[in-house]
Amino acid sequence: MVSLRCKLMVKEELKKLGLHYVVLELGVIELLEDITKEQHIQLKKNLSKSGLELLDDKKSILIEKIKNIIIEMIHYTDELPLVNYSDYISKKADYNYTYLANIFSEVKGITIQQFIIIHKIERVKELLIYDELNLTEIAYRLHYSSVAHLSNQFKKVTGLTPTFYKKLKEKRKKNLEDL
Repeated sequence: MVSLRCKLMVKEELKKLGLHYVVLELGVIELLEDITKEQHIQLKKNLSKSGLELLDDKKSILIEKIKNIIIEMIHYTDELPLVNYSDYISKKADYNYTYLANIFSEVKGITIQQFIIIHKIERVKELLIYDELNLTEIAYRLHYSSVAHLSNQFKKVTGLTPTFYKKLKEKRKKNLEDL
């Protein structure tokens, strides 16, 4: 579950099945009662109809936990942690980072670091579009060592400079206004 809408959908499906939860967070549901096999199958089917997936195996659950920690860290907090990402993720997931990194790479086919970079660049795109912060402020907020570092990474991932990306969005917005 990566959004409020996902959480609401899950809550509704649990309610339909008469299930009560103690915890309902990003990617985690802790139920008050044991779930029957029939309820489990029905919940899985209902969530699937909504585009959500019920994860059963420990590796998939751990991968989702790592992804949710990263997404929450980058997209839903104003300040990134001051500690190394590896220490932060390890502490939040309550596992050794090397173990987490190996499983993540094995299952996802990319490293945790690459996943973080992809999400940081998505966050940069959002902040560029909102136009509330300049590139220096964005670089500082996302813990880039410099604007040049941010720009180089942005270009490597998107093929565009941040400035050109922002101009494209402005041009597209003006063209929509002319319709």
